[in-house]
Amino acid sequence: MRKKSLNVKKRSLNSTTFFLDQLFIKKLYKIFERNIYGIDKSLIAISGGPDSLSLAFLAKCYSLKNSVKFSYALVDHKLRKGSSFEAKKVVQMLKKIGINCKILVWKGKKPNSNIQKIARHNRYNLLTKECNRLNIKTILLGHQMNDLHENFFLRMARGSGLKGLTSLGKNSEFSNVKLLRPLIGIPKKELEKLALRVFKNFIKDPSNENDDFTRSRIRKVIEVFQKKGLQTKKIDLTIKNLKSANNALDFYAQKNISENTIFIKKSHSYYLNDKFFHNPEEVLLRSISTILKNLSGRYYAPRGRKIIKLISLMTSQNKANKVTLGGCIFEKIHQTVVITKE
Repeated sequence: MRKKSLNVKKRSLNSTTFFLDQLFIKKLYKIFERNIYGIDKSLIAISGGPDSLSLAFLAKCYSLKNSVKFSYALVDHKLRKGSSFEAKKVVQMLKKIGINCKILVWKGKKPNSNIQKIARHNRYNLLTKECNRLNIKTILLGHQMNDLHENFFLRMARGSGLKGLTSLGKNSEFSNVKLLRPLIGIPKKELEKLALRVFKNFIKDPSNENDDFTRSRIRKVIEVFQKKGLQTKKIDLTIKNLKSANNALDFYAQKNISENTIFIKKSHSYYLNDKFFHNPEEVLLRSISTILKNLSGRYYAPRGRKIIKLISLMTSQNKANKVTLGGCIFEKIHQTVVITKE
């Protein structure tokens, strides 16, 4: 590399990473660095809020210090006025620390209900398509500790089971792309402080204050609980204990699939023997959910009550034993259940 190029790279490194000399930022960087150890060539998902701007900054520091290439993308949902202007503003903010961020636009008809869930699904669709285009297998997301707690209470309010209560973790997957959340253990206030220090500003999403959305109401309930003495550490401990139990159930579900099913690649079908159903209900729910997602390619499995009804049909003596669920056909032949894609 020519001397001039080396000098430019050095100036870029110094102008961006000098913030790491500040103790609270250095502490956050160490957490981020530890959580993405061994990760390279990832897509950084940007929104413009303090979480994602902090994620962008930390990722940029990491890429400069370790010669790792990251790509950056922001999804403009076009759900409200001014979203495109805000997206361009965020792109300009990121350019100040040497980040080129691509804007991905959600086109088509917008929903009138269940807006946040549908918007999130479309956001992930756009991000994973960009990953496929760039041959990237990992997306880094800006979810932080407050998101983890909100998700827990939101799921509890909906009557979710163990898997739902612990659904937001450090790692997950969407359309064969790994989703990594390196900031999940960091409080939002610390990320707001970092974003203001580096960028002087961040985008405030008005939907966060809109009580029409359940998440906004949950956020305010948590704030009331905290004022009454609910400790953040206690919520974390509860989630940690539940995750341990959840992992144990996942282990037995995978064991059930491994020991009591046969996958025929040619016909893309599963054959379940009678021992498959000799397990506790929760293990069966997870086993069938996994098989359905594997066969159908869908991100979400059917609701638990539908799977429970299917289990009842497959284990009954009733002769009407051919049903469809989650894009797959279940057919009972003697003591064997065959599952094929619809």
